[in-house]
Amino acid sequence: MTALTLAPATVAARAANAFPRPRVGRLTRRLGVAVAALAAALAPAVPAMAQSVAITNARVVTLSDAGTLANATVVIEGRRITAVGANVSIPRDATVIDAGGGWVTPGLFAPAGRLGTVEVGAVDGTRDDQVSGEAAGFSAAFKVSYGVNPRATAIPVSRTEGVTRAAVTPVPGDSLFGGQAALIHLRPAADAVFKDSVAMVVSLGEAGARRTGGSRGAAMGALIRALQAADTIGPLDLTQRWDGPIPRADAEALAPVVRGEIPLMVQVHRASDITQTLKLIERFERLRLILHGAAEGWMVADRIVRAGVPVILDPTANLPASFDRLGATQRNAARLIEAGVTVAFVPAGSDSHLPHLIRQSAGNAVANGVAWEEAFKAISLNPARIYGVERELGALDRGKLADVVVWDGDPLEVRTNPTHVFIEGVATPMTSRQMKLHARYSDLDGAPPFAYRRPE
Repeated sequence: MTALTLAPATVAARAANAFPRPRVGRLTRRLGVAVAALAAALAPAVPAMAQSVAITNARVVTLSDAGTLANATVVIEGRRITAVGANVSIPRDATVIDAGGGWVTPGLFAPAGRLGTVEVGAVDGTRDDQVSGEAAGFSAAFKVSYGVNPRATAIPVSRTEGVTRAAVTPVPGDSLFGGQAALIHLRPAADAVFKDSVAMVVSLGEAGARRTGGSRGAAMGALIRALQAADTIGPLDLTQRWDGPIPRADAEALAPVVRGEIPLMVQVHRASDITQTLKLIERFERLRLILHGAAEGWMVADRIVRAGVPVILDPTANLPASFDRLGATQRNAARLIEAGVTVAFVPAGSDSHLPHLIRQSAGNAVANGVAWEEAFKAISLNPARIYGVERELGALDRGKLADVVVWDGDPLEVRTNPTHVFIEGVATPMTSRQMKLHARYSDLDGAPPFAYRRPE
């Protein structure tokens, strides 16, 4: 077996060495380096091979029936976890990583956001997170997965902060429906999507009312008519004209929602709007719901529990940002979890570039009454449960995919950093564009990079 310990300083050193400075006067060599770098940037991402790894001397947060284990070992063979415990056999060919008493957890799972679909928010040409239903002729049929860029600069930023999976949720444009969400992994690869059409996004409440003439009643009525049309749609018959209240493509996309095959993710905040949303289950018996936002969810926690509906929320939201959120409080998450609701956390701020801040949100939730393990479930196991992938992800247990993060301390403390991130057993690069830029320009007293030297 091979011993390996990778300290944060080593990671920083590798980042600092990412941009070697070319020698002046070696034009041919510089051109060769430039061409090689360009070819590497344009070449398809080749996935690294999984290997046998044993992470020893760790505080292991399993989120399984085993609980949290002291001085334990996690064994990875290929893509999966093969052993977790204090006295486990380590394969002879395994690379051994001594955690040095640090923490080992499942990879973080961002439950909603636009990671990989927005490069520059102010530049429309770099945004693939929404569609104009009027211009496209459909909205519910929109699949955000087609626009996910696995090379988006924001992905390595979140990966180096411990995020291994994320749900990409489209934003409603000029229609109630945003479209169909997808799940992505953050491993370097040519395609990041590993599960498509995991939820149908729709906006109600104040935002939905704006899209349907200014009335909440109109928004709910439009949603009900759309679901009814989907419930009655039959096989495509080109000899007959479609006269439904929504485009046929949207009705076909909504049919699996009505059948309960895909959950309806409803963006809603006000308690009364949540109550009306939950009533949809009475009308459409197979309908599955996810509440996204739910700033006033604590007011109707008992109804949410009885309906068996999970909630995705920002646990730090405590300001009346709109009349939908007059009851916002940082105790929202604690009250919902105490009532028995399955809760997952999103970060405050940008959901396209900062999904890694979910662990800071989880830490704030702990400060406001959420138990530590429940807070960590909200950024790992619970998102996996919400999207039906908990058999493979969200916990450290034998047989699960090896999304594993090694930390140098408590992961819910903002000063803690990951030292190793494994996604499906593959050790991922601990660098990002920001790290490389920092390494390039942090030495202001030294010689500047070649391109920034003044001609003599």
